[in-house]
Amino acid sequence: MTFTTRPTLQGTFGMVSSTHWLASQAAMGILERGGNAFDAAVTAGFVLHVVEPHLNGPGGEVPAIVATAQDPAPKVLCGQGPAPAGATIAHFRSLGMELVPGSGPLAAAVPGAVDAWLLLLRDHGTLRVEEVLDPAIGYARAGHPLIGRVGDTVAAVQALFEEHWDTSAELWLRDGRAPVAGEMFANPAYARTLERLVEAGRAAGSDREAQIEATRRAWSEGFVAEAVDRFGRKPFQDSSGRRNAGLVTGEDMAAYTATWEEPVTLDWHGYSVAKTGFWGQGPVLLETLSVLDALDDPRAYDPATAAGIHAQAEALKLAFADREAWYGDGEVPAKALLSPRYARERAALIGERASTELRPGRPDGAEPHLPAHLGRDAGRRADLVDPTTGEPTVQADGVTRGDTCHVDVVDRWGNMISATPSGGWLQSSPAIPDLGFPLGSRLQMFWLEEGLASSLAPGRRPRTTLSPTMVHRNGEPVLACGTPGGDQQEQWQLPFLLRHLLGGQSLQEAIDAPAWHTLSLLGSFYPREMEPGVLVVEDRLDSDVLAALRKYGHEVRLSGPWSLGRLCAVARDPGTGLLTAGANPRGMQGYAAGR
Repeated sequence: MTFTTRPTLQGTFGMVSSTHWLASQAAMGILERGGNAFDAAVTAGFVLHVVEPHLNGPGGEVPAIVATAQDPAPKVLCGQGPAPAGATIAHFRSLGMELVPGSGPLAAAVPGAVDAWLLLLRDHGTLRVEEVLDPAIGYARAGHPLIGRVGDTVAAVQALFEEHWDTSAELWLRDGRAPVAGEMFANPAYARTLERLVEAGRAAGSDREAQIEATRRAWSEGFVAEAVDRFGRKPFQDSSGRRNAGLVTGEDMAAYTATWEEPVTLDWHGYSVAKTGFWGQGPVLLETLSVLDALDDPRAYDPATAAGIHAQAEALKLAFADREAWYGDGEVPAKALLSPRYARERAALIGERASTELRPGRPDGAEPHLPAHLGRDAGRRADLVDPTTGEPTVQADGVTRGDTCHVDVVDRWGNMISATPSGGWLQSSPAIPDLGFPLGSRLQMFWLEEGLASSLAPGRRPRTTLSPTMVHRNGEPVLACGTPGGDQQEQWQLPFLLRHLLGGQSLQEAIDAPAWHTLSLLGSFYPREMEPGVLVVEDRLDSDVLAALRKYGHEVRLSGPWSLGRLCAVARDPGTGLLTAGANPRGMQGYAAGR
């Protein structure tokens, strides 16, 4: 019998899974009131801004994949803001920088999350702005019990707040101390921001869409943009150790709008797996699945055996190497990267020994280009890497890795969404006092070198790690899933999908199974390091499997028994209408709700 920490929830009315119980329950409450999956997801998204401020915020971003009951084909909602107009390589080089800082206003992209959530509400929701924002306003105004990691994060950057980011100190420090677990915490400034957005919508009249459009304008052209313009370009200390001004302006805010796009998909074992475009890392998962198929070895699909883990880790390394060479917001050889011929070429590189090299391929014979940083600085830096649950690894200067939220929703009509909000962390940048939140630091994922797939340029989207997933069968959506974790997002989703789709495990069984990931890739977060050959494994994996992995040449690093991943998932059986959900027990805050 397979062990699970919780049952897989079952029902026919609606299911929600998210990284915080308050967001899950708020979304479920919207379903109970007659809202659909998209109304519920928007509600959860704004609640997550309040209750997981160390993992996401309104100054951040959100990509999502949706399928509607009327049109079940997957569509991507891109809420990833671009580099502002002033963000040029020359500007950063003039400041003596070789990398974009990992914290501070200079690293901010244009905020994308709020406009994306409102676009989703307009196009596929049924409720009004005031209805979906009401739970978030309540928690921001009256307070909510803080999870312990929020206080831990504040404590990690307390000296930075006190010495350099006074507005953040005013918001987060109480009597000179960081908040503690369970303490009620309110953010009146952010509550007022949300209330003003609602008021702007109401002033537009009774039409729902007109109200939503007025709310979007209040964000991108009104009082929010004005506050960002006034405050966002003031100089504050960042992770470079110097004071630098930000670049996001009111004009940048006004020029941005979230977009609908086609996904990148892979037909695989009777399923169609959908990811965001190559401006994000999502296609890494698709490349990896293709390479595993090309190995033509049934053992490669088992994430519980040494042979399976070895094959999967090596396939991931190859796909991540391609991410570094080819992925970005521009021309990408997408068809070649996902072709069976290319998968066979890549699979031929997988042997009986763990690779310690970064080996990008040559799709259609093209020559890959890697950042010069790889040759100079991206060696082993074990002191900077912490295998985590997807919670932030936070340094005293605010540099943060791998922290995100996730929410999945499916309703009784068959609407489904997978969304991965992130960025705008409380530790990213100084809080804007008029608004109650900071900007993000997503520009750190660009390179300050010309000619690379993800070179910095104004108007380009950073190559984000945010990676929701949706799976279809026979043209119908059957699964939405995702996880926080930065560069680990594809790595934790891969074994989950193998266990559930091929192995027949329930959602909760597949989530609860022992997790692992490789660090043998070039990190997306400042200071862009890698640890060649290292495989991080939860220590409850069988000892004989661990021994065999070492024989394959992996440098096995043991992590706690319940320490890796924060997966969420919902599913629907189109034949019976049965809905299911599971949520990760690691970190003790992710929960599913449904009936």
